Amino acid sequence: MSQLAINGGTPIRSLENWPAWPVCDEREERAVLEVLRSGRWWFGEKIKEFEEAFAAFQDARFGVSCTSGTAALKLGLFACGVGAGDEVIVPAYTFIATAAAPLLVNAVPVFADVELDTGNLDLTAVESLVTEKTKAVIPVHFAGLPADMDALGDIARRHNLRIIEDACHAWGTKWRGKGAGALGDCGAFSFQMSKNITAGEGGILLTDDEGIAERAASYCNFGRIKEGAFYEHFLVGDNMRMTEMQAAILLVQLSRLEEQTLRRQHNARLLNRLLSEIPGVSIMREDPRAEPRAYHLYMFRFRPESWNGVTRDRFLEALRAEGVPCWAGYPMPLYKNPLFQRRARGSQGCPLSCPYYGREMDYTRIHLPNVEWLCGEACWIGQQYLLAEESAMHDIAAAVAKIWEHREELRNA
Repeated sequence: MSQLAINGGTPIRSLENWPAWPVCDEREERAVLEVLRSGRWWFGEKIKEFEEAFAAFQDARFGVSCTSGTAALKLGLFACGVGAGDEVIVPAYTFIATAAAPLLVNAVPVFADVELDTGNLDLTAVESLVTEKTKAVIPVHFAGLPADMDALGDIARRHNLRIIEDACHAWGTKWRGKGAGALGDCGAFSFQMSKNITAGEGGILLTDDEGIAERAASYCNFGRIKEGAFYEHFLVGDNMRMTEMQAAILLVQLSRLEEQTLRRQHNARLLNRLLSEIPGVSIMREDPRAEPRAYHLYMFRFRPESWNGVTRDRFLEALRAEGVPCWAGYPMPLYKNPLFQRRARGSQGCPLSCPYYGREMDYTRIHLPNVEWLCGEACWIGQQYLLAEESAMHDIAAAVAKIWEHREELRNA
């Protein structure tokens, strides 16, 4: 008789028996109703309160709220003086926003490889990519683990580079006691629906630099400044303003974040111990300088050479059948997206910024081995599932061990 649930056996647990997301209760309802009934829905005290509260939570002096994490990255690049034809080094294992933000300020993304055991920027690769046109680097604190900000800071100082942190996985993470997003020149966070703190959408840029904060706040609000009149505009800006209702929701969400972060961290570290004992998978490396550490997702690697012909997709299908919500993550490196492969409708040559670049960037010739491996081997478990009871982590490990023990059933299916 088959043992695996995918072939008719009994699953380890039910897929329905996991925490729902988002976590909310009557406190969010009261907060929204308060704003609704006040008639003050736009750019008011709730936004100011949230900007100050979240900046303090991450150990930054200033916070500039906005519409999304992408907008926050764009604000950071603009406020740091990155513009037409400048190169910005970004990892190729990340969401499109990390590379799109440079394009949106007419800069050119330059893709770097990542560490296979963290998913973070390979800093040796970063330094090898620096040219006279390089203006900034965007480290992604992947799955909530910061890139090596000590080493990256040294590189940035030697080459006079700006660091704009993509901290969109790192709410609550600290590096040597200081919050992510306040470690470089500035840092971007997202509050999109899947994020560990959410208002459906939204973002914020954090910084310790008052000048960066002022430029970002002006750009976000059509080029207005604090001392100016409503119809005075001091630079070409945009409308990236957060709403009062979003800020009200986020203030409540923020009140839960520390407790949730510690719970996710506890369960992820338990998973590390349990999965490290199972052949065929590899856990990701931790860094003791990151404490506490957020987990936007838990990632481990499927090692195909150990599975005698079982593919990762088949493994993930079997894992879901056992009641474990898990998926493969990014299906391709960013540089293999149509935008960068010259297949975007109406595109000519490399993406938008090349007329300002003065040279050719051929993304079709890029091959970054660690990014390619991660796209083929990574397995992701979302942050909400790390809020489950400790016994659920044992169920995840039991499901992986069960599939390993009965892998011949998958190979022969």
